[in-house]
Amino acid sequence: MYYSGIDLHTDNSYITTQDETGSVVQHQRMVNEKVLDYFHSLSGPHVVVVESTSGWYWLNDLLQENGIELVLAHAKYLKAIAYAKVKTDKVDSQTLATLLRQNLIPRAHKISRELRGFRDTMRLRLRLVQQRTACLRRIDRIAVKFNTTAVSDPYRFQLWVLHHTRDSFTSQILALEKSLHPVLIPNDDVQHLLGVPGIGKLTAFTLYLEIDGIERFATDKHFVSYCRLVPAADNSNRHQRHRSSNDGNKYLKIAFTEAVVHAIQYYPEFKSFYHRLARRSGQAVARTVVAKELAKIVYYILKNNVAYRGFKGQPISRQKSMQWPRLPSPNA
Repeated sequence: MYYSGIDLHTDNSYITTQDETGSVVQHQRMVNEKVLDYFHSLSGPHVVVVESTSGWYWLNDLLQENGIELVLAHAKYLKAIAYAKVKTDKVDSQTLATLLRQNLIPRAHKISRELRGFRDTMRLRLRLVQQRTACLRRIDRIAVKFNTTAVSDPYRFQLWVLHHTRDSFTSQILALEKSLHPVLIPNDDVQHLLGVPGIGKLTAFTLYLEIDGIERFATDKHFVSYCRLVPAADNSNRHQRHRSSNDGNKYLKIAFTEAVVHAIQYYPEFKSFYHRLARRSGQAVARTVVAKELAKIVYYILKNNVAYRGFKGQPISRQKSMQWPRLPSPNA
């Protein structure tokens, strides 16, 4: 068995390969178009590791098609166990190969190939929404400067550009959403998620695509932690401090945070639960706890492939509409 570490760059890669004894068999810098030639020069079973940067899609597909397993290393955790004063491409690739051979690679999740493009579409949509929001804020700032909508020519032209940009973002956002409808609306998991209070079409899309298979989470606690809904601790001696966790999936945290707003606004059971918590622990903590409850609901719905049944063991008083995007049956 050969173990290879790849320090991946935009146009080239440095590869170091070790055998089962830890001896370096080969190391070389290759242009990315010739990477496969490197592995063809070594006969025998092979496993490869690369850090979870944004450019691993093509490498994973290329190696997978040629019967070579690619392990995706979690970049943040890898730094914690592979710190080195001397940091070069050669050193990095050799460190990766060594950790892979010793089975010490902290693995990151590889999004399934069939959902990869849809997930990235939803992430692009979120970025466009954020840019449209920034555009609207600029429009408001111009109005605030003069306390009127009647402004001079330079600002009138700025407003025209900003309104045009806002409209362009809106049309692009809608186009991205509609491109996902034929694939995701009929999906059983998406249909089950649409039955959960606070979860609408876009939140259901995000949850389904970012989770990428609930079976990869052993328990609901693992899932809630992955959603960044469990506070981190920073304790030393007698000092204890809780802080927000940056470990996990930020898109799932955003989705559940938005779902909480709708759940406590439209569903009395969630609203009363939230207010009880807010009186005791504050609004921020209350929102996080409700988000955790929604995450647990989502976990068991997807895990057991069942429809939503109620909150805290009781049915909710307000039923969600059965109109589109909900289909007559989750299996329709």
